[in-house]
Amino acid sequence: MDKRPELNLNLDSETFRNYYYLKEELMKFCRDNGLPSSGNKKELTERIAHYLDTGEITKTETTNKTKILNDISLGTIIEENIVCDEKHRSFFKNIIGPSFTFNVKFQKWLKTNSGKTYKEAVDEYYRIKKDKNKTTIDSQFEYNTYIRDFFIENKDRTLNDAIKCWKYKKSLPGHNRYEQTDLVILNSILPENRNCSD
Repeated sequence: MDKRPELNLNLDSETFRNYYYLKEELMKFCRDNGLPSSGNKKELTERIAHYLDTGEITKTETTNKTKILNDISLGTIIEENIVCDEKHRSFFKNIIGPSFTFNVKFQKWLKTNSGKTYKEAVDEYYRIKKDKNKTTIDSQFEYNTYIRDFFIENKDRTLNDAIKCWKYKKSLPGHNRYEQTDLVILNSILPENRNCSD
């Protein structure tokens, strides 16, 4: 037999706190009495206890976040204490595409840039992605570094062109970093033509 008092307006907060209620019961009490029913169990408990003591409905961050998320657009201001949840993920996937993920750098940026717009957040996401693609390659991987730098400067060239330039470069004394002058090998069919520039 359930010896708990029924969760209703006749309870005082002290009695209420002395008993265990399921989250579903707390949410139902909130809905039945016009209180916000969102949040975790601890938040619901505090909201109900305050209401039982004072009759006041406390405003919650969750309510404000929900309002912002319902109206989220590129012009919306990033809220304080942003939570990278499914609603935010859906928004960013809509704008950026299905490849969007909450990487650590982007999450940190969101949490430290409340007051900026979601448009600025999208721009920052692309900047972080671009920086990630340019991450430094360890010096022992000179070939990879060379090929990457070759394509930064020569987007219209082929991998075969890049490899030809790499082979030419490593046959020369000095460093093995890409330089624009390495393209000379692509214009040189005969050895005597190596003076030609691209």
